[in-house]
Amino acid sequence: MSIRLYHCKGARSMRAVWCMEEMGIDYDLEVMPFPPRVFHKQFKEVNPLGTIPYLIESDAADPVADPDAVRMTESCAICHYLVTKHGPSPMNVTPDEADYGEFLNWLYHADATITFPQTVMIRYTIVEPEERRLPQAVEDYKGFFLGRLRMLDTALGDGRNYLVADRFTIADIAVSYAVYLAGTLGITEAMTDNIKPWYDRVTARDAFKRAVEL
Repeated sequence: MSIRLYHCKGARSMRAVWCMEEMGIDYDLEVMPFPPRVFHKQFKEVNPLGTIPYLIESDAADPVADPDAVRMTESCAICHYLVTKHGPSPMNVTPDEADYGEFLNWLYHADATITFPQTVMIRYTIVEPEERRLPQAVEDYKGFFLGRLRMLDTALGDGRNYLVADRFTIADIAVSYAVYLAGTLGITEAMTDNIKPWYDRVTARDAFKRAVEL
């Protein structure tokens, strides 16, 4: 089986790149300009949504044409799939572990709750043409993002090194990406006294540095 990942530099697909770099998985990376539905229109022939990430796993010579290929569009789900299907991996937390429920909650929280307001900010600061940009919406959703970040700030207030299970997991990958994205959007308030030590720790990893470069 081979894995192909469609990716844009700095986008949510970086979670999947980081995960595979941590695991040492062989994969093909297709890097496109952002947003690909505008600047790489042929991508919609592969993924009709035009969104990234897009992962295809297949043993066919032409994975895109393979009707039986695994196809995934959600960055956190891709990470979970990889550590489960291509594990075992210490980055996974299994149902028999005490932190399993908290682990799953962070994975879903990372995109559904924390990253969502940032996507609105990106649309109205980068994607839309100048005449359609909405500074008030950007400011409002920045406030929503900071409000939703309180759960992370509180969880890290007890001095824990990682989010769950006393080790680095894909929950750290999923959630720290939102903090990384906040930095690219100039949301300096995201780097609280509780969040910064944890963020610095997880992003000091070599696999993260490779993911950024890729």
